[in-house]
Amino acid sequence: MVFAHSLEDFAGLPVRDFSDSDHEVPEPGAVAWRLRDWNFAQSWETCFEEFLGAVDTAEVTTLVVGHWSNGETYPPDLLAGAADRFPALRNVFVADMTVEENEVSWIQHGDLTGMFRAFPGLERVTVRGNTMRLEPVRSENLRELRFESGGLPGRVVRAVGAGDLPGLEHLELWLGIEEYGGDATVADLEPILSGERLPALRHLGLMNSEDQDEIAQAVAAAPVVARLESLDLSMGLLSDRGVEALLSGQPLTHLRALDLGNSRMSGDLGARLRAALPETALVGLPRPGDAGRAENGCLGCHEAVADCECYCRSCGESREECSCTVFLSDEWYVRVTE
Repeated sequence: MVFAHSLEDFAGLPVRDFSDSDHEVPEPGAVAWRLRDWNFAQSWETCFEEFLGAVDTAEVTTLVVGHWSNGETYPPDLLAGAADRFPALRNVFVADMTVEENEVSWIQHGDLTGMFRAFPGLERVTVRGNTMRLEPVRSENLRELRFESGGLPGRVVRAVGAGDLPGLEHLELWLGIEEYGGDATVADLEPILSGERLPALRHLGLMNSEDQDEIAQAVAAAPVVARLESLDLSMGLLSDRGVEALLSGQPLTHLRALDLGNSRMSGDLGARLRAALPETALVGLPRPGDAGRAENGCLGCHEAVADCECYCRSCGESREECSCTVFLSDEWYVRVTE
């Protein structure tokens, strides 16, 4: 997966890069403040200290942690240590880094537990990268939790499943591959799939996995699915075997949306899904007659080249603007997941 551009908005607010040279500082709660080390010109910690001195952080609701350098103090630890300065903080994005700054699978984290415990009022948290640690946490207020990873550690998945998150409505786990540390198993997902500790969950994403068929088989019988409004199994190695399990499992007709983008399913299975779920918004299905993703023209939307509106996995540009076409096949064009 490739992130070619930094966030432009988060939690419904425009992202604003903090700089101590700003002449016009917006209202503290009107933007999502991004703090980063600005091409290694200064440390993230220095940027954070300047931010504390320049902005009324008591009014800040949303923070975006941008690039930091290896060897620095872990930004979520610095944030937790200054929790008393951020009484209104509700939304945090950790590691908004582009491919030019760091590959997703190279982003190294520390222990996120302290941040969650220091800010019990957090409502929306997204973490991008690998090698992170997390212990089970309790939060009455957390509504959305996303881990965007090329290899999500099983210990993080188990911590989410063992947490006490009664208000969580939206959960996304980008599971990744074992080569990059993604060692979570279907057994690790069972507490999440049971739904017992997630009574408010309405969206579940179990994505970007090399074991997507096994995950689909587990989802097909999972109790939590009955209360979901949307389900995302995209970006992984989902084949006809996994889709067959979904079709033969519990009813999915209540779902408003089902995302199976970037799959390996055939066009015939796509047609069966359309027939079985006529009222569900289906994303990323191949066209009837397509044998598999290698023959679909676009890996993301399965449209012909002329109709594709996806983006290049390598450079992040649209097909028209992409300069990689001299050496990349059409399979490299994928739908960008927001």
